Amino acid sequence: MAKVLILSGAGISAESGISTFRDSDGLWEKHRVEDVCSAGCLDTNGDATRAFYDARREDIEFKEPNYAHKVIVELKHTYPNDIAVLTQNVDDLFEKAGMQRDEIVHLHGFLRELRCRACEEVFEIGYKKQNECFNAQCPECGGELRPNIVFFGEAAPLYASLTQALNECELIVIIGTSGNVLDVTYFAQLTDKSILNNLEPSDAIDDSYFTKVYYSKATEAIGDIAEYIEEFLA
Repeated sequence: MAKVLILSGAGISAESGISTFRDSDGLWEKHRVEDVCSAGCLDTNGDATRAFYDARREDIEFKEPNYAHKVIVELKHTYPNDIAVLTQNVDDLFEKAGMQRDEIVHLHGFLRELRCRACEEVFEIGYKKQNECFNAQCPECGGELRPNIVFFGEAAPLYASLTQALNECELIVIIGTSGNVLDVTYFAQLTDKSILNNLEPSDAIDDSYFTKVYYSKATEAIGDIAEYIEEFLA
């Protein structure tokens, strides 16, 4: 049972140069979420949706993990059974920092993967364009492939892992999330201890429910956070 749950969002990767859809620049600036990241967009806007995720895959290829990623990976490897790491991010910066795929849960999918819309098989493609892989068809059943990303309005199967982690943990650490997708204020009320680290306050989060709050870059706060986790697990 993992006593500590570390849940990260886009803020932890922002320092590595990966933009979010709430940023005013970057990949999302020229696209509406409704067009490329909402349920049904593959049917109504398939070419543009696939091209967008091709571009996102290309964008992360040479991005490097930052100090916060590396510290979390080190913590996970030091306390493998006591810490659960879940992320809302679809990038691979934790993996680049040394995290194995079975050591982290990507709640909203993973950019380096495609999934068959028919048989649900998942395939690793690295940073390639979708139409360059498997002749654009599932090698198992011949079905249509799609980015293995959870679009807005779709079910998120791995939320079951989040529920389990919340039920088990005694300390939750929230890093770099606005609280607009997941109700982290509620999560903080489920645990004995809680830590919030965001760059700035969010209207979607009531920080009064958190044991400790750090409004700073993740790379600046992670040292204190790691120390607190280690003391908690001692």
